[in-house]
Amino acid sequence: MITLALRLSVSGGREALARLVSIAAAVAVGVALLLSTLAGINAVDESNERQLWWNTGAAARTATAPVDPLWWRAHDDHYDGKPIFEVDVAATGPTSPVPPGMAAVPAPGEYYASPALAKLVADVPAAELGDRFPGRLAGELGDAALPSPDSLIAVVGRPAEQVRTAPGARAVTTIADALPAKCDNDCPGMGVRGDAMTLILSVVAGALIFPVLVFIGTATRLSAARREQRFAAMRLVGATPGQVALISAVESTLAAVAGTAAGFGLFALLRPLVAQVPFTGDRYFAGDLTLHAVQMLTVALGVPVAAAAAARLALRRVSVSPLGVSRRVTPRPPRVRRLVPLAAGIGELAWFVDRRPDTTDGQTWAYLSGFVLVMLALVVAGPWLTMAAARLVARRTSRPASLIAVRRLADDPKAGFRSVSGLVLALFVTSATVGIIGTINANRGVLSGDPQMRAAVQHGALLGDPPMTDRVPEVVLTQLKAVPGYRGAVVVHANPAGVAADPTDPRPWAPGLVLCSELAGAPVVGGCAPAAEVAAVPMYQFVDLQTAATRKWPAAPVSSAQLAALPVQMVYVTTDGSTAATERVRTVLDRAFPDHESRMVKDWGSDQQRQLAGFRQLANVVILTTLPIAGCSLAVSVVAGLSDRRRPFALLRLGGAPLGVLRSVVALESALPLLVVAGVATGTGLLAAHLFLKSQMHYALVSPGAVYFALVALGLVASLGIIASTLPLLRRITGPEAARNG
Repeated sequence: MITLALRLSVSGGREALARLVSIAAAVAVGVALLLSTLAGINAVDESNERQLWWNTGAAARTATAPVDPLWWRAHDDHYDGKPIFEVDVAATGPTSPVPPGMAAVPAPGEYYASPALAKLVADVPAAELGDRFPGRLAGELGDAALPSPDSLIAVVGRPAEQVRTAPGARAVTTIADALPAKCDNDCPGMGVRGDAMTLILSVVAGALIFPVLVFIGTATRLSAARREQRFAAMRLVGATPGQVALISAVESTLAAVAGTAAGFGLFALLRPLVAQVPFTGDRYFAGDLTLHAVQMLTVALGVPVAAAAAARLALRRVSVSPLGVSRRVTPRPPRVRRLVPLAAGIGELAWFVDRRPDTTDGQTWAYLSGFVLVMLALVVAGPWLTMAAARLVARRTSRPASLIAVRRLADDPKAGFRSVSGLVLALFVTSATVGIIGTINANRGVLSGDPQMRAAVQHGALLGDPPMTDRVPEVVLTQLKAVPGYRGAVVVHANPAGVAADPTDPRPWAPGLVLCSELAGAPVVGGCAPAAEVAAVPMYQFVDLQTAATRKWPAAPVSSAQLAALPVQMVYVTTDGSTAATERVRTVLDRAFPDHESRMVKDWGSDQQRQLAGFRQLANVVILTTLPIAGCSLAVSVVAGLSDRRRPFALLRLGGAPLGVLRSVVALESALPLLVVAGVATGTGLLAAHLFLKSQMHYALVSPGAVYFALVALGLVASLGIIASTLPLLRRITGPEAARNG
């Protein structure tokens, strides 16, 4: 029987071979997209794994080894808003642990750089970046140390005494290969774990898979009706239900196996292109886009098995009654209870508002299950919505084409909805993703404050930390003044005695003390009272985004000589805001005070901005992935529907029905459920996004912009275009021969 099934599949004429090739091609595209989605998720994990060594100096780490300790101090740096991860290291013996990606610990006066950082150092003037790294470039870090090809990382060798006395330095004997159990803001290698990105990635990944699965399911049903007729005929001449099911399973499985194998090959070709998509903010190495054995096995076996199952379900009417198929018995109409799962899915998401699970895993399962349930519910509710809309239109139309179309939709709404189910899911996924990410961007994506504050470089200790140094050497101030674009510098002295502190200010930091002559060079911070020599300026003003140009800070009862004896908390330099000026200032200060960091407003916002950029990129990936998938699914469904009904249409043409009427019928059959259920899917997607945001972040949904609505409208127009593009097939497939041979 299997041999007969294989012969029918490959030797059944051009039509059978074309069907086999079409199903295989559609499955190949779906499998390639499915594998790309799974590989993208794996790439995030791979990138995270190669970032774990950044946490070597975390206080919570307790791993030890009998080797010479390695002094370790990790800190951040930036260039033009791009983060640079920098580690100062000092080996105390030949057995000190070596960070990944390098042959040996760099000696004092040497440093290793990632390829991207080495290129950046070579491309920009040394005064802007290269001079921050002492000595010579000993080599480039290998891929084992790089989360991304674009990562900017430096491992700098310094004298042990210098590293040991630096803030945050630790002696370590092992390199971290796991995330510490506890991180008190000292785990720079967190990757995308444990934050909203992980949660959103999980939800979006789960949402992306559904349209792909629908597409594969649609492809495996190509020519389902004609196959039903053929199998019904076999049943009438004596074939058993089991034999028919076996032949059907072999046919579908053969095409699915071929398509799955081609899909793996297509994924291999697409992998370098997918690696260039920075959907978490950074590109990936092509090698990161790997698949686990379980995933490959699941896809390799699951798709053919799903295809066989779909074929079995499609032929269940043949198994029950071959005469029913031959006579085309009208299926039972869907019931209103199909809306219950949709209400349940929305209800689940609503229940978690103000009841958010405490753990990331708990949140992932709570929201992912809710979104998956809503997507399943849309598929379940679609036929009932289609039937309701068709019956409503049927009562209000008298045109022949419209009547034929809506009557058919009312009689068999499942078939009508099936062709647009992929697009409906894509619209839901797109609406929810754009709603979530757009709202996050609206709440976090804008750096407020005065533009002049963004042109300032602040270097030194943070609020509440010990002072940076006893004094700022005159040569450093001279170098700063020599930077083109320099505007002024304020040396902020610590105030351990709390001189001129505001008793009404609840903040615990005593004001910084500054010379009024220097403060005049930084008007965005404010000014001094008339005749004052030293002013008391709140420390937070030097890290604030808002200008205080109109403020007059009170005079402090401290002479300039007494002020010079006080330790220095930070240096605040104003510039013209150009990259050259700010980075040169940063370089001067980094070289003078390497144990402290320079910061700008754009640096503080860079991590958040990069994450938000990743969110925006993720939304683009979702839109660019789901809509084409849905478009392919729609095209395959419409073509399959035409192929299955070629004989009825051919008989109508022989009976005198104009070709234009038939085209109108086909167009209305696809457009009506598309427009009706698309509206429900879009509204449901935005509602689900609102409930998710309210529960997870206490944000109210911000209405998507005109671009989103234009994109949705464009997607619907494109879908109608896909439907229209298949209409010319009617003339060719509904000729007299179709009536004779169909």
